Amino acid sequence: MPYLVLDLEMTGPEPDYNEIIQIGAEIYDDDWKFKGEFLSNVYPENEDAFSEYSEKIHGISIDDLEEAPMIYEVLEDFEKWLRKSLFLRDQDSLKGIVICGQSIINDINFLSYAYKKEKMQWPYSYRMLELHSISQYAFMILENNGKKVPRSLSLANVAAYFGFEREGEKHNALEDAHLTAKCFIELFGLTRRMTIK
Repeated sequence: MPYLVLDLEMTGPEPDYNEIIQIGAEIYDDDWKFKGEFLSNVYPENEDAFSEYSEKIHGISIDDLEEAPMIYEVLEDFEKWLRKSLFLRDQDSLKGIVICGQSIINDINFLSYAYKKEKMQWPYSYRMLELHSISQYAFMILENNGKKVPRSLSLANVAAYFGFEREGEKHNALEDAHLTAKCFIELFGLTRRMTIK
């Protein structure tokens, strides 16, 4: 059951109008041992959907994407990278992968929409781990045991609780995937240390 920690940057919030412009990911085995990383910009077909608001978040301009591959190329490369990282053959299924992330349902919606739009078959299951939900539950337990926990469960706040932070103010998909993976590893470590009396 490998863990794919995924983060996407998009041109805006609507999968049927806005598009993915960057895919960042890290892949881990069943024991959360690092197996590889992936980062690619994506050229958006719908340039009109490129919003100033989203550019302020990720810092990627339309000019930065001029030489970027199209989404169908990136999706093919992404699947090849996964198979290579997990030592899978071309015919081996990717259904065993658990997709993980912060607000991951949004990223899955964008990714699955991109597959449909490109008439490509969705190769993954819909099994997922949501950092926000897991950290909310873990922090509730910690708080009930007298520990101080963050009020907001943004990626930055959850990461800060464990002593991690972004290198810059802008969002980079690979950096956010890496930060998210570190938080998952810490949270799973907490579960091994917790005891019920």
